[in-house]
Amino acid sequence: MAVNYDDIKIGDPIPSYTTGPITRTHLVRYAGASGDFNPLHHDETFAKMIGLDTVIAHGMLIMAIAGEAITAWVENKYLRKVSVRFLSMTEPVDWNDVENTKNRATITVSGKVVKKYEENGEKRIQCGIVAKDALGSRKLDGFFIVALPR
Repeated sequence: MAVNYDDIKIGDPIPSYTTGPITRTHLVRYAGASGDFNPLHHDETFAKMIGLDTVIAHGMLIMAIAGEAITAWVENKYLRKVSVRFLSMTEPVDWNDVENTKNRATITVSGKVVKKYEENGEKRIQCGIVAKDALGSRKLDGFFIVALPR
């Protein structure tokens, strides 16, 4: 689906995007891809030693999910800026709980158009976004800007 500037209105929602539950396997894969082997993402003993209940997902993994949500709606060639702030930690689901649809390790990204403007000869929109788990805990919020064709 092509998104056109003239068809967008301030207040329009962006399509909601939901992942499957984040598992420890996702954390291992992300660590390998990113090079971030901080033990709080994979070592249960270390996580408990620093006061966590279990290991946590990489914040940048949750940001990557937000990026995936954006580019599922608008082609990445139109993306001009993404800015987020991290709000809370995400614990992975245990292997025996992957089928639980209310699992807090399932992330949903949503948002809406907050601004339309022209800059550098481009028609741009700014959208606010938020990523939440299935229990409603906010993981990150922020915004993105895209330049759209007319």
